[in-house]
Amino acid sequence: MSKTIFITGASRGFGKLWAEAFLKRGDKVVATARNLDTLADLVSTYGDAILPIQLDVNNREADFAAIKQAKQHFGTIDVLINNAGYGLFGAIEETSEQEAREQIETNVFGLLWLTQAAIPVMRAQGHGHIIQVSSFLGQVTFPVLGLYNASKFAVEGLSETLATEVKGFGINVSLIEPNGFTTDWSSASAIHTQSMPEYDALKAAFAEGSSAPGFFGDPEATSAAVLKLVDAENPPLRLFLGKIALPYVKQVYADRIATWEAWQDVAVAAHGN
Repeated sequence: MSKTIFITGASRGFGKLWAEAFLKRGDKVVATARNLDTLADLVSTYGDAILPIQLDVNNREADFAAIKQAKQHFGTIDVLINNAGYGLFGAIEETSEQEAREQIETNVFGLLWLTQAAIPVMRAQGHGHIIQVSSFLGQVTFPVLGLYNASKFAVEGLSETLATEVKGFGINVSLIEPNGFTTDWSSASAIHTQSMPEYDALKAAFAEGSSAPGFFGDPEATSAAVLKLVDAENPPLRLFLGKIALPYVKQVYADRIATWEAWQDVAVAAHGN
């Protein structure tokens, strides 16, 4: 049975790839983008199966209106994929107030507003699946991506809580956590802070480490995984995409547990009784 998928940030990258994968197999897709010209090829190919909506996810009123329009147009919203977002590259000290606020505004609040708008629709239906595009950098961190890391940690905490709140309504929640892929996320779509020379060596080391062969995955290969996630009867709360994420996260968590255990006597004493 075909589904109705609402996906943000569908102008390029993962969003456009996944939108087309859904359309190819016969699903209906509500695709949002800031510039609707980027969706013209999908509209030309798939016609009435796609509803393009111009949307800046930072606009809460527009987010609610877009969900309402989608529901009125297709009659249902089976899956919401909050994919819109971008990366802010730069050391924390370098980051301006505006850059910090805009990063959180898009990656966290834009996702929150659309999630809030979709819940009543899905609750009334008795079913739904909210998929948040996070990152494995919502589990671990890289230097010179501090505000991006923070935004994805926020998405992780928000969505894990959400899953416990809406399960009784028949709504599933999943977090997609990709490692690096060869989209334009780190190039054309990225925002960079004004550099301070004190961080040049750190940035050079980070760039060298992330240029290893095979570090970045092929985005085309992710579509099959996303289709499986959407079709799963009991979808997982979290799904890594790529081969780098799990080994890296396992090592970081092993180090964390070792540190917690080493300091456990101090922690227990702090309990006070």
